[in-house]
Amino acid sequence: MSIAVVPARRAPDSFAILLMIGLCAIWGLQQVAIKSTNAALPPVFQAGLRSAIAAVLVWGWARSRGTPLFRDDGTLGAGLVAGMLFAAEFICIFLGLTLTSASRMAVFLYTAPCFTALGLHWFVDGERMRRIQWIGIVVAFAGMSLAFADGFLHGHAGRGSALPEVAGDALGILAGIAWAATTVVVRATCLAQSSASKTLFYQLTVSAVVLLALALGLGQIRVENVTPVALASLAYQAVVVAFVSYLVWFWLLTRYIASRLSVFSFLTPLFGVTFGVLLLGESFSARFLMAAALVLSGIALVNAPAKKRLNA
Repeated sequence: MSIAVVPARRAPDSFAILLMIGLCAIWGLQQVAIKSTNAALPPVFQAGLRSAIAAVLVWGWARSRGTPLFRDDGTLGAGLVAGMLFAAEFICIFLGLTLTSASRMAVFLYTAPCFTALGLHWFVDGERMRRIQWIGIVVAFAGMSLAFADGFLHGHAGRGSALPEVAGDALGILAGIAWAATTVVVRATCLAQSSASKTLFYQLTVSAVVLLALALGLGQIRVENVTPVALASLAYQAVVVAFVSYLVWFWLLTRYIASRLSVFSFLTPLFGVTFGVLLLGESFSARFLMAAALVLSGIALVNAPAKKRLNA
């Protein structure tokens, strides 16, 4: 596969960093929202419905701004691939969570920034990583793994067979690969020159069709125990997460180096734990603080500016 030549992106500035921290907080709170909606809507149906609602919102947003979504600009093939990868990520997460613990899933899902950096390094000119940046990714991943060490080591303690757990872990890795591959496709193909609205519309539309079809096949098209909290949680997922935050994410990808942005996603599960403490009364240990420090250190290494060589 040849390396794509795409418009030059710059390193994240303070504005982009603040946006990424905000996005990670939004994505971290999403886990609480999903748990709050599960009793009313089965997970796959919930994910498909979220994508469908957000796709309509993106269509309305694009139309209000005069951004064409259906013009033939050569992006259809790449858009369909990105949409299928987006849907595959959620399918793997859903199936994996039926076989392994949430903590183990978090560790394997958030291998995604590692795969993203590797894919962009290979296929996108301008996204090559220096040695110190690879070290930063390893440090950030180690910190995130440390934060979930208990669930990782004991997530299925006392269960008879390790095979379901291994299968769930494998699905977590596949979800991480699908997430990374989506970012690489967006940056390494003609989608790199497309609008953020159109890139997101492809993914939401395709994933809505795939996820709703899968929910139908699994007999999950049902609604029960609807509460105001469940409705608010679904609205949060569809409007705040799938529409606003993803639109901002793809806008950032049109302007900044993707590998340096993606490493911030290691903060997402840490925000998830923090919201669990604040909203669900869960606890955390001193090890979590050490893990957070490692993640922040890794992010700093990845985004450290290159040293300028002095002429002799």
